[in-house]
This record gives sequence, C-alpha cells and structure tokens, in this order.
Amino acid sequence: MAEYESIWSDLQGVSFTQGYLDVGGVRTRYLHAGDRSLPTLVLLHGSGGHAEAYIRNLEAHAEHFSTWSIDMLGHGYTDKPGHPLEIAHYVDHLIAFFDAIGVEKVSLSGESLGGWVAARAAFDHPDRIDRLVLNTAGGSQADPVVMARIVTLSMAAVSDPTWETVQARIKWLMADKTKDYDDIVASRQRIYRQPGFVAAMRDIMALQDPEIRQRNLLGEKEYGGIKAPTLVLWTSDDPTADVSEGRRIASMIPGARFEVMPDCGHWPQYEDAKTFDAIHLDHLLGGRP
Repeated sequence: MAEYESIWSDLQGVSFTQGYLDVGGVRTRYLHAGDRSLPTLVLLHGSGGHAEAYIRNLEAHAEHFSTWSIDMLGHGYTDKPGHPLEIAHYVDHLIAFFDAIGVEKVSLSGESLGGWVAARAAFDHPDRIDRLVLNTAGGSQADPVVMARIVTLSMAAVSDPTWETVQARIKWLMADKTKDYDDIVASRQRIYRQPGFVAAMRDIMALQDPEIRQRNLLGEKEYGGIKAPTLVLWTSDDPTADVSEGRRIASMIPGARFEVMPDCGHWPQYEDAKTFDAIHLDHLLGGRP
C-alpha cells in the first residue's frame, strides 16, 4: 500500500516557523526554516497556490539556507490588494519582502507563476539575486488552451470549493493521477473557502487574459539580461508546456543549466522531492559547503 502523504509528516523533525510580516503594508504569510545567519533562499509557488507547495523541501534546504516559502501577493493568507495582479505587482511585493527580512541578496527559486516572477525580478533587480531557479516556469508563451484550462479549474475550485473541485485543480498539477493528495487538497480547500477568495482568484487569473498576458511576457531581452547563475528545471509531464519550451527558455539565458526530471508534472519539488532537492541544492550551493 502507498504511504499516506501528510504535510505534518513532511515537517516532523524540522525546526520551522509560520508567521506574518508587514511587507510595505501587505500582511504576508511565510514558512521559515534554517538559521537566519545562513545565506537566504526564497521559494515562490505558482498561480493560485501557497507556501505549502515547497513543504517537502524545507528540511533539506534549511541545512544550508535561511529558507523562506511565502504566500505571494493576493495568494493564500497574504493580503489581497483588490485589483488585477500583473508581474510588476508581484515583483514589487517580493523586493519589499527582501527588505522586510533585512537581506540585500537572496537565492530565488520559483515554480510556474513563481518562476515568471523570479525571472522578472532577476532582470529588474540583478543586484538582489545571487542564484536563480526557474522550475516549470511560466511567462515565456501564451497557449490559449492551457490558459483556458487554468481559468476553468481555478474558478471552479473557488466558486464551489468542494473536495472534488479542489482535488481536480491539484491533480492537474501532478503526473501521477492515481494519488488523492488529500493533505494538499485539504490545505488548499481551507484557503479557497476564505471570504472574498472568488474575487481574489479573478485578480490572480488576470495573467490568463490574452491582452494582459501579452504585456507581461518575457522574451530574449529579459531572459538574455539575467545575470544570476540560473537553473531551468523542467519535467517530462508538465501540463503547461513540453520540454522543448523549457529548453528554449534556458537557451536565452546566458550560461543557464537545463535539467529534466522524469515522471513529474508541474510540481516536481513535491512529486519527487529527493531528486528535486539534489538537483536544486547542487545548483544553489555552487561549490559552497
């Protein structure tokens, strides 16, 4: 029998904190593990997600980094600004978060929307980013079929957050559809049941609008201007884009490393945490102990 997957079993033995910071007037939720004297690593989830996207990775990374996984602007339990969210809004909030925790330079890793935000932050603020990881990152293209699917699944999950609708949204992320992902579903269902989250999700979904998306897309100028050593990580079964798109992104970033994880979907850091952590840390440590 397959073992039951639990957020709490992932955290057993891990010294971590959950809390809120005032980030430029935005109450921002975080998970933190690792000594604050270590180099800083910030982890960014995807569209409609939350800090638990990296729950399985805190322990391994806390040995080497002061590791923060946050609910991004308008997501999870972080404040909702009440307007459509574009990449500049997320980047501004992220840089303000760096200031709130009192660090000048961080390693930055983002999945999906988080990767989009991370890439833009690395281009706009090269002095603030040490090393960069783009994990099944968005922002390089506009596929109308994928965009419509994200909107349909996300709005169904928040408009009527039953077990089935939220589970469908989670399973879409994963390569293995045989698992139920109960703990992640329960966590996200609680988030989606917050008052006002339907409106918040509409604001999050702004980037799936073709016109808004177009003015936020990244191209050769932005990717080519990234100065931080970069890992582009893709998967065999990503539902948003195939391996060739990840390879294309990597080809535009000077000196970028490209890796593909087999048998994973949009959340390789969760589906195969051991392999992800090994690849991720190898890049982030870059010869450091």
